[in-house]
Amino acid sequence: MDVNQPKQEHLLALKVMRLTKPTLFTNIPVTCEERDLPGNLFNQLMKDDPSTVKGAETLMLGEMLTLPQNFGNIFLGETFSSYISVHNDSNQVVKDILVKADLQTSSQRLNLSASSAAVAELKPDCCIDDVIHHEVKEIGTHILVCAVSYTTQTGEKMYFRKFFKFQVLKPLDVKTKFYNAESDLSSVTDEVFLEAQIQNITTSPMFMEKVSLEPSMMYNVAELNAVDTAGESESTFGARTYLQPMDTRQYLYCLKPKQEFAEKAGVIKGVTVIGKLDIVWKTNLGERGRLQTSQLQRMAPGYGDVRLSLETIPDTVNLEEPFDITCKITNCSSERTMDLVLEMCNTNSIHWCGVSGRQLGKLHPSSSLHLALTLLSSVQGLQSVSGLRLTDTFLKRTYEYDDIAQVCVVSSEVKQS
Repeated sequence: MDVNQPKQEHLLALKVMRLTKPTLFTNIPVTCEERDLPGNLFNQLMKDDPSTVKGAETLMLGEMLTLPQNFGNIFLGETFSSYISVHNDSNQVVKDILVKADLQTSSQRLNLSASSAAVAELKPDCCIDDVIHHEVKEIGTHILVCAVSYTTQTGEKMYFRKFFKFQVLKPLDVKTKFYNAESDLSSVTDEVFLEAQIQNITTSPMFMEKVSLEPSMMYNVAELNAVDTAGESESTFGARTYLQPMDTRQYLYCLKPKQEFAEKAGVIKGVTVIGKLDIVWKTNLGERGRLQTSQLQRMAPGYGDVRLSLETIPDTVNLEEPFDITCKITNCSSERTMDLVLEMCNTNSIHWCGVSGRQLGKLHPSSSLHLALTLLSSVQGLQSVSGLRLTDTFLKRTYEYDDIAQVCVVSSEVKQS
C-alpha cells in the first residue's frame, strides 16, 4: 500500500446542530451625565434603539430574541434536542445511506435514531434530515456519536463518524431533613415531617411548576405548602412561584402510615423508605425540566422493644393541683411476650401520685395497653413530664422515658381559659 496515496474524500457531509429556544436580547446601556461632553446623546440613542424597552432603556432589557450563539448549557432533567443533516455534496447518486446517532454516557450507550432503516438512494444536492430528542438523566460528560455509512456508484462501501462532546450540569441542589414526631394525641400512628430545601444553582430564574412528594406504599402524604385564605388555598410562596438564581426555598410535607401498617408497631418501626420528590420547572422561555430524586430514607425512630406514647394530656394545669394523663405502652417485639413493672421517679418539678413498682402484667407481641396516671407540678412555667421507668422482668431490662411531653403550669389564682 502506498502511504503517500491521498485519502479519498467522502461524498456526503454531516452537519449537527443543537436545537434550543432563542434568548432575550440583552442591551448594554451606555450613559453619561448631561454636563459631560456627549450631553444627552447616549440617552437619546438608547431611546431610539428598536431593541430596548421603552421607558426602561437602562435596565438591560430587550424586546428582541436572538438565536443561540454557542452550544449553551444543558442541565439534568432537561430535554436535549439535536438536528442531524446528511447532505450529498457530490454529483453522484449515493445508495444505501444509513445514519445512526448514539449518545454515550458514563454508564450506558443509547440509540437516539428515529429509524434504523437505510435510505435507498440520495441524489446530488439532496439531504437526509433527522431530529433527535433525549431527556437527560445523568450528569457529567456526554458524547453524541453520529455515524454515516453509504455505497458509491462503483459499489464501494464508505463509512465515517463524528463526535460531539458536551457536559450535563446539575440545575438544582436538593437537601432533605426528616423530623420524627409523635402524631396527635388521639392517634396511634407516627408522623414524619420532611423538609426539602431546593436551591436554583443555574444562572437564570426558574418557574417552579410542581414540587410534590410521592410516598412509599406504607405512607399517605399531606403537603403543608399552602394556606387557606377566604376559603381558597393559596401557596405560601405567592402567586408567582419563581426561584431566582442561587435562591433556596423550603417545602414541607407530613407523612402518616396507612391504617393497615399503623396498627403494626413492629412493622413501622423498621421502615426507612419514605418516598421520592418529583420536581418540574420551566425556564424563562418555557423550556421544561423534570427531576425525580432517588428513594428518600430516614433513620427509624429508636423505640427499642417497648414504646411509650401519650394519648391525652392537658395543655395547662394549676400549680400543686393533681392532673391526669393517659399513656399507651406498646410491645414492639414481634416474637416475645413481656412482663412489665412500672416505676415512677419524681423530678425537681414533677411529682407522681400513686404506687411505684406496680405490676402491669404480661404484654404480648405487637400488643398495647392504656395506662391512666396522676401527677402534679410544684414549679410554675413550662415543665417537662419525665421519670417513668418500665422494667421487663423476663430479661431484667429497664427502659427509661424522660421528656415525654411538656405542660404549662400556672398559679391557681390565674383563671385558665
